[in-house]
Amino acid sequence: MCWQPLPAAQRVPRPDGLNCVQCAVSTNQVESVWHARSQQEVLFMVQSNATLRLILALLVLCALGAGSGSVQASPSGHAPHGTVTIDGVTVPDVGPLPTVVPIPSSNLNYTAKIELGKQLYFDGRLSKNNAISCAFCHNPGTGFADPRQTSIGVGGGVGGRQSPTVYNTGLNHVQFWDGRARSLEEQAIGPIHNPVEMAETHEHVVAKLGKIKGYQQQFRAVFGTDVNLQGIAEAIAAYERTVLSTNSAFDKYVLGVQKAMDEAAVRGLALFKGKARCILCHNGPNFTDNQFHNLGVPQVGPMKEDLGRFAVSRAEKDRGAFKTPTLRSITET
Repeated sequence: MCWQPLPAAQRVPRPDGLNCVQCAVSTNQVESVWHARSQQEVLFMVQSNATLRLILALLVLCALGAGSGSVQASPSGHAPHGTVTIDGVTVPDVGPLPTVVPIPSSNLNYTAKIELGKQLYFDGRLSKNNAISCAFCHNPGTGFADPRQTSIGVGGGVGGRQSPTVYNTGLNHVQFWDGRARSLEEQAIGPIHNPVEMAETHEHVVAKLGKIKGYQQQFRAVFGTDVNLQGIAEAIAAYERTVLSTNSAFDKYVLGVQKAMDEAAVRGLALFKGKARCILCHNGPNFTDNQFHNLGVPQVGPMKEDLGRFAVSRAEKDRGAFKTPTLRSITET
């Protein structure tokens, strides 16, 4: 059967938070998983482990601010800025997101560039079959992420990883799960020539868009040039920097609205920043340290082994390591 992409209105989101299940695995649980006799047993252990489910719920609560707590707002009503130290390790405290993100100093005509980038983000003509847009795998309706376990590209090609959310990516130091892109601009055009994503060439995309009158006019207005790859990258990145998940219950709480979170959420934040040690990796305003970690979870399923950050750095310490996912808006993704 030939796979055909469903219209956006027919897609059913399956937010399962599997990344957070992985984050909740303790050392003892990892050892028991390694000694499991089959993949079916691994799946059963993860699905039935009450401790994992409890910690997953904790992470979801804290991430949304529907559950975060022992941080008290400062008398001025602003979120306290500081650090948290656990077992001698000091990390940035969690807090509200900034309302704007830094932009490259070379970016001119930024408002017009954002609008152009938004059009490109939703334009399937960036792909070989003219149907796979950025929004196909990073859908605003599912938290700017993909509800599928792994993403589907041109011709039904199956990717090896789940698409990460675009939310707050302007705050990331590196992009993609393995950090192979150093900027949003580099990330924005990466999927275009990936054979299992958009399966197009950069040259053909430029030629294709260059024949469209509307894009001709917009590129001349924004960049003073014809359609070009650098302009495509800058425009999409400019739009992505506007995708922020601010004003959550957590943000309101740390800014002084004490009733924004209930008592269970407050207790959850205390655990998050204390005994559960979640904050050691999920810290700062975006609930991620933007670092790469190997959690010791074995490969499950028939997919080819994913070496993670090692494929980029070739450093043995990065074998099987992936970037810490943000916990913000996790119930949407």
